[in-house]
Amino acid sequence: MAEALVEARAALLTGDVPVGAVVVGPGGEVLGRGRNRREADGDPTAHAEVVALREAARAVGEWRLERCTLVVTLEPCLMCAGAVVAARVPRLVLGAWDPKAGACGSQWDVVRDRRLHHRVEVVGGVREEESAAVLRAFFAEHRAAPTSPP
Repeated sequence: MAEALVEARAALLTGDVPVGAVVVGPGGEVLGRGRNRREADGDPTAHAEVVALREAARAVGEWRLERCTLVVTLEPCLMCAGAVVAARVPRLVLGAWDPKAGACGSQWDVVRDRRLHHRVEVVGGVREEESAAVLRAFFAEHRAAPTSPP
């Protein structure tokens, strides 16, 4: 989770929501890193999880990440939960839960849905307070910032 938190903080430099993710291989090696890059890239799919999964797939040489763990600072959304299932990731470790948009147990539970071809073990609340604090500080600053006139 420490590596994912480093990625989350790096997202602040581009004005992106500070979410970070890493894909860890079976030997404990980091295969992929990601941070939210929607603002930086102008890409609505550039969530931390998707960025990390893409990098890991390139490192492994295939799309199946069957022996890997995804570690992310915030509970994945619907899109990212779907990507985790599609990549056949067996384990998800998350920091803060997302009661508004989380799709791994909060609002929905896509990664453990019995109707899908693959289910994911979820380990939640790892360094939860630290992960949540980074997000709270970001949103508090954004709410306090003056908006530009239309």
